[in-house]
Amino acid sequence: MLNKVFPFLNWFKNYGSDSLKIDAISGLTVALVLIPQSMAYAQLAGLPPYYGLYASFLPPMLAALFGSSRQLATGPVAVVSLMTAASLEPLAAAGSEGYIAYAILLAFMVGAFQFTLGVCKLGLIVNFLSHPVVNGFTNAAAIIIASSQLSKIFGVYVDKAEHHYETIWRVCEAAFHYIHWPTLILGLLAFGIMYGMRKISPKMPNVLVAVVVTILISWAIGFEHNLIVDIKSIQSPDAIELITNFNKQIAIADQLVNERSEVNIAMDKAGTSHDIIALLAAEHNAKVLVENINILKEKKHYCRRSIRDLLFEGVKQPDGTLKFYPKEMLPLDVKGDGRQWRIKAGNSRIDSDKLLMTGGGAVVGVIPKGLPELSVPEFNFKIILHLLPFTAIISLLGFMEAISIAKAMAAKTGQRLDPNQELIGQGIANIIGSIGKSYPVSGSFSRSAVNLQTGAVSGLSSVFTSIAVIIALLFFTPLLYHLPQSVLAAVIMMAVIGLVNVSGFVHAWKVQWYDGAISIIAFICTLMFAPHLEKGIEVGVVLSLLVFLFKSMRPTLSSLSRAPDKSLRDSIEYGLEECEFVAMIRFEGPLFFASASHLEDQALELLLRKKKLKHIIFVSNGISDIDASGEETLSLFIDNVRSAGIDISFSGVNETVMKIMKRTHLLAKIGENHIYTTMEKALSTIHSQAHADEWEDTCPLLKV
Repeated sequence: MLNKVFPFLNWFKNYGSDSLKIDAISGLTVALVLIPQSMAYAQLAGLPPYYGLYASFLPPMLAALFGSSRQLATGPVAVVSLMTAASLEPLAAAGSEGYIAYAILLAFMVGAFQFTLGVCKLGLIVNFLSHPVVNGFTNAAAIIIASSQLSKIFGVYVDKAEHHYETIWRVCEAAFHYIHWPTLILGLLAFGIMYGMRKISPKMPNVLVAVVVTILISWAIGFEHNLIVDIKSIQSPDAIELITNFNKQIAIADQLVNERSEVNIAMDKAGTSHDIIALLAAEHNAKVLVENINILKEKKHYCRRSIRDLLFEGVKQPDGTLKFYPKEMLPLDVKGDGRQWRIKAGNSRIDSDKLLMTGGGAVVGVIPKGLPELSVPEFNFKIILHLLPFTAIISLLGFMEAISIAKAMAAKTGQRLDPNQELIGQGIANIIGSIGKSYPVSGSFSRSAVNLQTGAVSGLSSVFTSIAVIIALLFFTPLLYHLPQSVLAAVIMMAVIGLVNVSGFVHAWKVQWYDGAISIIAFICTLMFAPHLEKGIEVGVVLSLLVFLFKSMRPTLSSLSRAPDKSLRDSIEYGLEECEFVAMIRFEGPLFFASASHLEDQALELLLRKKKLKHIIFVSNGISDIDASGEETLSLFIDNVRSAGIDISFSGVNETVMKIMKRTHLLAKIGENHIYTTMEKALSTIHSQAHADEWEDTCPLLKV
């Protein structure tokens, strides 16, 4: 019992100093990959990069301590990060305080869901996500993740559109208009280092090398170049007018949001007091406000895009300050500083006294030094209700990713896995991780592979990983200030290349054409509905269930005959002759309410086709279960067959079905002398009886 509650106690059987040394090296190596990766994935989730570090110091250790896999490396991963962003996007602006609070709450909910499934031993629920659906979703997610980083690679800023493909189009338009070449060059350099080192020296932490090299270059060339100036420094009346209009729209938007809050309160009061007239009035006002907010949102987008499209050149003044002229309006006798300056425009009001001008690239910036404050997430019932469906999807997807990786490694190490214990470990990692300001995490394929390659003996390697992250948070965060955002984008894009698996579509199609079709449809729907990624999964799951129900309603009913290899096979599929007097029919699947009528129809067709039929052998090996509707249909079928002067026997009835037959007295109706253990025993007894008064040159059922 103690080992069950604390599975990590099993690590220390035959554990020595050599094992400790190997685990320490493995843990440190994983940490070198995890630190830059986690920051990149946090950015993908819409969080400040340092929240990736917060998600990397408690979850890896806890998942290892309470999970069943000794090599699984837990932490921020690409797909879960993308799903986190998709689930939180409707609730708050990415990176805002509210958004961060909801991400932490989501981690707690995901952990609670996974922990509950594990304790209740309901790990099998993950089977609702079929492999074709996951394959289609994962391939689409890889494309969405990679393309979502293009704005950071090009160094452009755009507003997100309703659909992901519209956002990418905006990125391409912005990149065509203006592109920050140093940002692109550093991103491509990071790509080159990671790809080259992966080919030349796979065991080296290529991500860490790319990060170190680009940080040094960024610091040396002054890659980030921001200035805070007064609006009077902008030598463009059009730009000043755009800023003024934008600030007015922000003020109106804030007012509308406040009005909407008041209307929502009025709706709640009217609903509580059952005042229908007041409720209808409040609902009408809410609809009008939503429409006005949407119109204003479009105006803000147009104004913000116009501000971002403005390109300035700085001109040094005698007092050392800069004045900024639009590039096309730079006086002929004035020389600019050679930089491409832009006005930083976000979701909040632009301060005309402290205007932020960017003349360089985007970097990670200041990372708070030290560990995050430990606190329980704030619980908001309305937010929890909104996040519930996303919680289930993220929990199942995250667990599928983790258990698939763990199984792949267990196949090499010979370790025995417990899926329910793994669910408990992942759940605890997310629950306790949320107290340490973590967002949802899962098992990572790339970092688990590093663990396996370095020979990690136990989960202590993940404990060492957590310790390394803690040391980095305490002492080394200032070193990450100059890390270019484009490098983090390159890290993400490089990592998701491995998620693209075109052969998965081909393989699914070869197995069953409808599996391939479901995988392709899930892929297309995920791309089309992005950023609402859950819709792609929902479509795939519904299609999978519909196919399952259709197949269950129409199980295979085969008429058997003797094949050249002397086995009994489907006569239609193999083109075999059939006996006129004895029919061997095989039903494959559970006999329940949805499939009972199909049995009746197919059996009736068989009776109409064989006019000289004397005996039916019902091969029951494939009937795994039977319900009341199936039992009733089978009883009526026996009555109809025997009333037509045809006898019927059963072979290969399993124990579950036999118990039901005894309880319902169906066995008495069939007759115990009409029950046979195998097809061959039934055939050897019945064949001579059915042919007693008939003559057949060569019976297709006899062995040749």
